[in-house]
Amino acid sequence: MIIMTSNLGSQQIQELAGKDSYDAMKAAVMAVVAQHFRPEFINRIDETVVFRPLDQAHIRLITDIQLEGLRQRLREREMDVRFSDALLDRVGEAGFDVVYGARPLRRAIQQMIENPLAHDILSGKFKPGDAILADLVGNEVTFTSVAEHASVA
Repeated sequence: MIIMTSNLGSQQIQELAGKDSYDAMKAAVMAVVAQHFRPEFINRIDETVVFRPLDQAHIRLITDIQLEGLRQRLREREMDVRFSDALLDRVGEAGFDVVYGARPLRRAIQQMIENPLAHDILSGKFKPGDAILADLVGNEVTFTSVAEHASVA
């Protein structure tokens, strides 16, 4: 099985979301697809799925799923990480695009969380046994020991 995705018709999806039925939205998207691909190619496709636009709740769930991989990698190194709601919301905003959906989310997580956290771990700020709180203070992502954070609060 081969799975392909496309942004063809994304403008129609945005324009028709919540206004028309799913069938009308799919017909509009498939009309755009028909303009870009020859009928011989389209007829070889077993199934076409037109996705509904994502909302903030979907982005938050996708963000949690993506961050679970980071949590797992840290558990393998005997560390734990927790994310504040403010940070999760900010990463979701940074990783969402009306046209591309959640595709930029992976890059946002890497740039905002994974790279700076890796730097802190490699510099010795965190070690096995630590629980880390990833938070948003102003516009800055911060990483603190949960024990350190609890004593400050």
